[in-house]
Amino acid sequence: MSKRQEALDYHSMGRKGKIEVITTKPCETSRDLALAYSPGVAEPCLEIEKNPDDAYKYTAKGNLVAVVSNGTAVLGLGDIGALAGKPVMEGKGVLFKTFADVDVFDIELNTKDSDEIIRTVKLLEPTFGGINLEDIKGPECFYIEEELKKIMNIPVFHDDQHGTAIISAAGMINALELTGKKIQDARIVVNGAGAAGIACANLAVIMGIDKNNVILCDTKGVIYKGRTEGMNPYKERLAAETDARTLDDAMVNADIFFGVSAKGALTAEMLKSMAKDPIVFAMANPDPEITPPEAKAVRDDVIIGTGRSDYNNQVNNVLCFPFLFRGALDTHASAINDEMKLAAVKALAELAKEDVPDSVRKAYGGEVIKFGREYIIPKPFDPRVLLRVAPAVAQAAMDSGVARSPIADMGEYLERLEAMQGRSKQIMRTLINKAKTCPKRIVFPEGEEEKVLRAAQILVDEGIAKPILLGDEDEIKLNAAKLDVELSGITIIDPTKSELTENYSAEFFSMRQRKGVTLAEARRTIRKSRNHFGSMMVLKGDADTLLSGINHHYPETIRPALEVIGKREGLSKVHGMYMMVTKKRATFFADTTVAIEPTAEELAETALLTAQKARQFDFEPKVAMLSFSNFGSSPHPLTLKVKRATALVKAQDPDLIVEGEMQANVALDPELVEKQYPFSQLKGDANVFIFPDLQSGNIAYKLLHKLGGAEQIGPILMGMKMPVHVLQRGDSVAEIINMAAVAVVDAQEYAFNNK
Repeated sequence: MSKRQEALDYHSMGRKGKIEVITTKPCETSRDLALAYSPGVAEPCLEIEKNPDDAYKYTAKGNLVAVVSNGTAVLGLGDIGALAGKPVMEGKGVLFKTFADVDVFDIELNTKDSDEIIRTVKLLEPTFGGINLEDIKGPECFYIEEELKKIMNIPVFHDDQHGTAIISAAGMINALELTGKKIQDARIVVNGAGAAGIACANLAVIMGIDKNNVILCDTKGVIYKGRTEGMNPYKERLAAETDARTLDDAMVNADIFFGVSAKGALTAEMLKSMAKDPIVFAMANPDPEITPPEAKAVRDDVIIGTGRSDYNNQVNNVLCFPFLFRGALDTHASAINDEMKLAAVKALAELAKEDVPDSVRKAYGGEVIKFGREYIIPKPFDPRVLLRVAPAVAQAAMDSGVARSPIADMGEYLERLEAMQGRSKQIMRTLINKAKTCPKRIVFPEGEEEKVLRAAQILVDEGIAKPILLGDEDEIKLNAAKLDVELSGITIIDPTKSELTENYSAEFFSMRQRKGVTLAEARRTIRKSRNHFGSMMVLKGDADTLLSGINHHYPETIRPALEVIGKREGLSKVHGMYMMVTKKRATFFADTTVAIEPTAEELAETALLTAQKARQFDFEPKVAMLSFSNFGSSPHPLTLKVKRATALVKAQDPDLIVEGEMQANVALDPELVEKQYPFSQLKGDANVFIFPDLQSGNIAYKLLHKLGGAEQIGPILMGMKMPVHVLQRGDSVAEIINMAAVAVVDAQEYAFNNK
């Protein structure tokens, strides 16, 4: 399948588009209906009529942003029209919601008349708490934003301008500090005089760079006093008194270069002509004005950032707009002013200097992340950005007088922001980023399967893993050609022809000869059973992990791995777990796939292994040992087994929060626990659920997935000597990729622990 088709399928599968509206209040009874609509809805209407600010109290206005565009400057696509730009605006809504829990309506206006846009957006003011202008071409975008700021009493923000400016400015502050340069003396060249370029130049001046030290360039060269060609009022404000006429001229002895222009615009010769310790932000996307390897080949003293995620110091607007609006909305700000932008700049710059917590380091493979030339901007997926930028912006709104609802207790506000991060949609993103830092070799025994082939290409393209496909080479290549899957970066091995087969056969015979396996049978097994061959690859170090099961029953995948690799020493058996992710939280269910009717000792093993896995995913485990009894209320051999298992877990890990035997509702009901079981270590806040048998665990996770809408990550196999993971029959490509990320991270940890 081509990347184009994959993108189209992504947007069209299931519910069309990328966003939906959901209700936040119950509407299940006639009483609910009477409160939600007539007659009860009249009461908040009357209150708002008396006090318009009560709209923030009784409606969604205070958490609702309009993403407004006319489609005249959509990404790198140009003027494609309002309707064609709608997928991008929906995508902006996804980022708002994902990173800062801000709700969005995207509004595409079918007009190029700036005054008509201004009139329309002004009329929308009662609905929204803020306006995010998006993908409107310059110079119209400047005029539209300026006029709307004058006439509206809610924040208006053009992200194409200010988002890029804020993040690059944060990096600039830190780069100047590292080089010992003073901002008032720095000379800056900005190449690209569109929305982002002009905003970058203006913000640099606001921050303290002497306007006489700023040179702005466009496709016609330097924007200088007296130039008439290609000018507009916004360029005119930044026109320089200079003899420089070309970008080459402007770059001589410049301290800083901001590029928001085109690939290759900054040449090696230009970079050579810059001052000592040049600071370069080459932000053209997808290809920067100069890449970091190219720049460092010319100047080993350069500090460089780009818009790319595969280089350090990424300038990514997602570091700004969700959190800027979060702070503005939470104070009911009437505008986003320069003070709020500067607060965001300083918060981002200061965050980069803080000690980076283990959770962020783990997300990037455990690498040491420390303030310096390769880390002057926080990582895009650093969860602390919400906790630093939003409060800083909120404080600036209050200090500058635009906050209509000042935050009385900033400590309580921080707690509210932290509660937002309890939503677990970023779990897989964190794991995928961690996998990318050190991709491992994953062997896929079902190499000719369509979903495996499609997933393999994505794993290579995204740098998540190094796939090894087992199967008939001709069949794999034929299927790949039909799917338009590129096989570059993917290894193909046919066990029936591989030079590894004979050695693996001899090894397998040595392992199983006293279990009824002859050498001839060992050869047949290794040639015909790809799960055996793949497991042997992991055992012998020819692969780092195995992922199989898309077209096999679960036992068919586990049995070969157990025969070849085996369970970890000291364990009675392997165990299975699912991570269940809802919109509000993540929980861990075990055993859901392996142990059919475990003993108390095996239940204790399951609990300890699941708690260990929860910690690997950066969760502090709180374990509920589930039963139909609460703390001895129904003595029975089944409940006594769970009670004994609980005691074993506590004995082996005294610091682990674990309780049982207990019913599932008690594990999740703080009020009930407080009233009836105040002695419990768990306070109704369990996140690890250990089921008394496979039957109950398997039923529970499938019901939560189908009826509760939980995303399931797994099955995650626990207790193997070496990393092996299993797919479910019918898993989607996305689910294969998720499990591949889990497998890679597991392999990374195995490699670290076995150095």
